[in-house]
Amino acid sequence: MTSAILQTPPPAVKGRGVTWLVPHRHAKQARESLDDGWPAGEEPDAPAIRTQVVGEQVRSILSSNQSPDIGFDLSINPYRGCEHGCIYCYARPTHSYLDLSPGQDFETRIVAKLNAAQVLRRSFSSAAYEPAVLNIGSVTDPYQPAERKLGITRQIIEVMSEARHAFSMLTKSSLIERDIGLLAEMAQQKLFAAYISIPTLQPELARVMEPRATAPARRLRTIEALAKAGIPVGVSLSPVIPFLNEPEIERVLQQAAEAGATRAFSIVLRLPWEVNPMFQTWLQQHFPQRAERVMARVREMRGGQANDARFGTRMTGQGIWAELVRQRFHKACARNGLNRGRFELDLAAFKKPLPAQAPVPAPEASTQSRLFD
Repeated sequence: MTSAILQTPPPAVKGRGVTWLVPHRHAKQARESLDDGWPAGEEPDAPAIRTQVVGEQVRSILSSNQSPDIGFDLSINPYRGCEHGCIYCYARPTHSYLDLSPGQDFETRIVAKLNAAQVLRRSFSSAAYEPAVLNIGSVTDPYQPAERKLGITRQIIEVMSEARHAFSMLTKSSLIERDIGLLAEMAQQKLFAAYISIPTLQPELARVMEPRATAPARRLRTIEALAKAGIPVGVSLSPVIPFLNEPEIERVLQQAAEAGATRAFSIVLRLPWEVNPMFQTWLQQHFPQRAERVMARVREMRGGQANDARFGTRMTGQGIWAELVRQRFHKACARNGLNRGRFELDLAAFKKPLPAQAPVPAPEASTQSRLFD
């Protein structure tokens, strides 16, 4: 099943990226909207869209990466879904595996992996485990709002620290500052590096593009705080979206470097699966006069299609426009002293942690329980 681009976009809701239940490709049933006589946006007593957090007991926490164009071997994601609500998020389609919508559900029905730290300890303690390049936060932000209450990411970091296992982390939340003490300690031993995602410095664009993420100016202060603590920090200028944040390439990199970033990477907009119709509907909601122009450029760098999933081109695009963006990015990095390579971390320092005092039972299947709204 393929989601359709909505001809009449639903009304935008402040603080939410997607306001409708986008059908996913594995759905067995399809729904159609019906005109009930109420003008759009004037439904009586429309309920607020609230976030629901569900706890899950998982059997595994380490995911292996088989993609040749991704710079890590293993990843940890403490949550499923992300309340930040970034419209462009390539991870939205993962919610379809839970039989949930990659649209509204992805940002309002969050699954927290409550036993993540215990399962990680068990994995590291295994005789078969060998350390590998590891990233936390590849498909969900490890410091999204639920982390304030649950502290799952903090527990994972504590296990990483005990095992002296090197890792990198990607986030767009200033909540990472809560753990600066522990992260700085690891960074001194070449065991940690942070990347802060800053696609735009425009507050008004950020509010509609990534509505519940930390404000861009605040993220710059987070880079500064991390750098002052001795933590290697890079900036992710991703995704680059033509005619929206693309004009800011040079400005974002300059300000990130001034704040203390020493590395940078960038990915052009990707629109896999359900993200494509969602993003196009969002464009019609917020930028109707630019929508066709934006999509024409996206197709130009994707071989005439809205998306190109091939390894080697999916991150960079192809064609004249993609090459121009690449050159601008490289020159801005050189001008601001930003290295485009990965931080080199010490995998040889790893030592197997002591097993948990009580064995961690692996559930026969993932079990969920509602935590809070």
